[in-house]
Amino acid sequence: MNFMSIEITRLFDFPYYQQETYNLEKAFTTKYNGKWKSISTKEYIDKANAISRGLLRLGIQPNDKIAVISTNNRTEWNICDIGILQTGAQNVPIYPTISKEDYEYVLNHSEATYCFVSDQTILDKLNQIKGNTKLKKVFTFDDIPAEKSWKEILELGEDNSNQNEVEERKNAVTPDTLATLIYTSGTTGRPKGVMLSHGNIVSNVLASEKRVPLLYGKERGLSFLPICHIFERMILYLYQYCGVSIYFAEGIDKLSENAQEIKPHVMTAVPRLYEKIYDKIYTKGTDLTGIKKKLFFWAIDLGLRYKPYGENGWWYEKQLSIARKLIFSKWQEALGGDLKLMVSGSAALQPRLTRIFAAAGMPVMEGYGLTETSPVITVNDVRNGGFRAGTVGKLIDGLELKFAETGEILVKGPNVMLGYYKDAEKTADVIKDGYFYTGDKGELDKDGFLKITGRTKEMFKTSGGKYVVPPLLEGELKQSRFIEQVMVIGEGEKMPAAFIQPNFTFVREWAQRHNLNLETNTDLINNPKVIERIQEEVTLCNSKFGKWETIKRFELTAEEWSIDGGHLTPTMKMKRKIIKEIYKDLYDKIYNC
Repeated sequence: MNFMSIEITRLFDFPYYQQETYNLEKAFTTKYNGKWKSISTKEYIDKANAISRGLLRLGIQPNDKIAVISTNNRTEWNICDIGILQTGAQNVPIYPTISKEDYEYVLNHSEATYCFVSDQTILDKLNQIKGNTKLKKVFTFDDIPAEKSWKEILELGEDNSNQNEVEERKNAVTPDTLATLIYTSGTTGRPKGVMLSHGNIVSNVLASEKRVPLLYGKERGLSFLPICHIFERMILYLYQYCGVSIYFAEGIDKLSENAQEIKPHVMTAVPRLYEKIYDKIYTKGTDLTGIKKKLFFWAIDLGLRYKPYGENGWWYEKQLSIARKLIFSKWQEALGGDLKLMVSGSAALQPRLTRIFAAAGMPVMEGYGLTETSPVITVNDVRNGGFRAGTVGKLIDGLELKFAETGEILVKGPNVMLGYYKDAEKTADVIKDGYFYTGDKGELDKDGFLKITGRTKEMFKTSGGKYVVPPLLEGELKQSRFIEQVMVIGEGEKMPAAFIQPNFTFVREWAQRHNLNLETNTDLINNPKVIERIQEEVTLCNSKFGKWETIKRFELTAEEWSIDGGHLTPTMKMKRKIIKEIYKDLYDKIYNC
């Protein structure tokens, strides 16, 4: 690593460090009207300073709150982020997909005075509630006729005669200064505003960097996870620190197309996405015929047995190198061909996927953390034996980890949030003696790898007094290609049961092969053969658990569980309470018959 003369203690130090160390031609690249457009590190800093100067001329004071709502990640977001932070104000990112009522709640709770929005869709949603908030002005990234563009602030900051004022503001910001409020999409109740300081996030970037196996200053990263979530945001600061050129995908649907254009070396995703990539590949494999098909499934079988560091012996490694040449190289090509590393967070990744992608030469490093811990607590690292499938890796430097009597994971360190905004009571519930109570249960193996075993809040007792841990059963069931989503129920009831959303695409393919005519989703979930086949998957899952915790009955749902449908939070976690309400009739059918 280069000699570091710029000491990074605040988030806006990263661009200056990047300029001094790597001075990238392409710091950020976004696609506009079908063309990729890049800005250099120098341009990034110049524009961020112009935003800071413009904001000062608008009268922005330290600790003012400025909201940013963007449908997709884009260069403007990052420029505004640094521009806001340099003034001592706070950036409040808001999930684009939440309801307008939640927009109103977050804007009022944070007391945001200005807001940046990306496009017309968000603007329309915002305009419905704007009158009920303290917003003075809204600026747009897209050029929208008759609306105020973010370029107006850039123009306001063109005159650099107040740059010394910006420098004064920067100097007043310390590691303990609040940097951002991130409102967590609660699976229950109103979102909570997590207060993260500059030091919280900076310490997390610097500690996570030690797990990055990239060539500094030379790699390309593809970003598409919502930047309003701390996972992707921290990753973007980390990329800036490591001199990675950042490319923003146009959206999840364009991911493979963009990856082939950009040829990234690294990307981050959530498990749901890796599942989709795998399912897509698998489906293509089932369409093959003859020897090609045989080879494809031979490679998959090999991949599912994968162990790192040559643990399976020389004969397995020999077969693996053949599988990589013949089969897995095509998988790599689908994501650009240069991918060295993928990172996964936000929910549990199925160990079979960890194995198969690592076998394919595109290892997924699973980590663990929460918004409240900025986020990383542990992460896998392929080097020096630091990778183990089925775990979320080892603790990063500078943190302490211990377990409560219940098995709950407690963590202490510079990455633990300042608290929940305007809610001392909830803060005191989760931070005790400096330790943050994560709400997750876990265990450390003998080598120090952390394994998540469930959420303390999600555990329940049946009426017979037996404990059931839904995530363990759900994780097992979701390994089935027939099952897309599943929620285990049964709190206070005589037995565990489950709501299952079938993987409609896969079940349809299976039905075709078995000459079943299933026109609608309702036909599919009521078909006796389908129910029978999913029962086989449930029985297989049950065989791995104690009798008291096995799933005795299940019901299939006809709609896909989605964010818009209210089933899932923006980070794709299940809203258990709401799902139970949505399928109240199915619940009654299970327990009242």
